[in-house]
Amino acid sequence: MSNSGPLVEARGVSKTFRTEAGELRVLKGVDVSIGSGEMLGIIGASGAGKSTLLHILGALDKPTSGKVLFKGKDIGAMDENSLALLRNTSIGFVFQFHHLLPEFNSLENVMLPGLISGMSFAEAGKKASALLSELGLSARIRHRPGELSGGEQQRVAVARALLQNPAVVLADEPTGNLDTATGNDLFALFLELNKRKSIAFVVVTHNKSLSDRCHRVLEMADGMFV
Repeated sequence: MSNSGPLVEARGVSKTFRTEAGELRVLKGVDVSIGSGEMLGIIGASGAGKSTLLHILGALDKPTSGKVLFKGKDIGAMDENSLALLRNTSIGFVFQFHHLLPEFNSLENVMLPGLISGMSFAEAGKKASALLSELGLSARIRHRPGELSGGEQQRVAVARALLQNPAVVLADEPTGNLDTATGNDLFALFLELNKRKSIAFVVVTHNKSLSDRCHRVLEMADGMFV
C-alpha cells in the first residue's frame, strides 16, 4: 500500500434528504480514508447509509456537508466536466444490478467508457476484448446481456469498470444478485485484481464471509461507522 497519503478520503461527510415526513439524515459526519491498493469492506444493515456513502465517494452524489478528497484534491470544488472525467477515468463502478445496455453485446458494453472519453473505436475494442478474455469471457464477447448468466453479466460489468485502468473500484452489493458459488467466484476475482493490478476496492456487502477476506472491514449503523 502506498504511503503517499490516502487515495480517497471522506471528512465529516453528512447527507440529508428531504422527504414528505421531514428531513432524513442518512449520513452523520462520516470520516474514512482508503489507501492505494487497499481492499476495504463496508458492512451494515439495510438503511445504514452504505450505498449513499459509496455514491458520494464516487462523485455520483454530493454531501450535504463535509468533503471528499481524491488524491488530496477536494472533488466538491470541481466543475461538472472535471467530475465526469474523474468518474470516467479514475473510478470504476460495479453495482448489484449490472446496468448493462441490453441492446449492446458484451464487447460493446465494455467499450463504452473508452468511447465516451474519446478513445478510438479500435483501441477501445482491443482493450475491451483483452479484458473480457482475461475474465474468462472470450467466448461470450458477441453475446448480449440477455444471453448471459448472472455471473457472466456481472463479470462483463467488472470488465467495463476496469477499462480505463481506474485507481479504485467501488462495488455496491456486487454479489447480492448471485448464488453463493458465483458470488464467491466474483469476490475471488476482485481479490486477484486487487493483488495483481494494485487497484483499490471498496466493497459494500451484507455477506460477512466475503467481507472478512478484505484487508480491512468497517461497519456502518445509523449513518456512522461503529
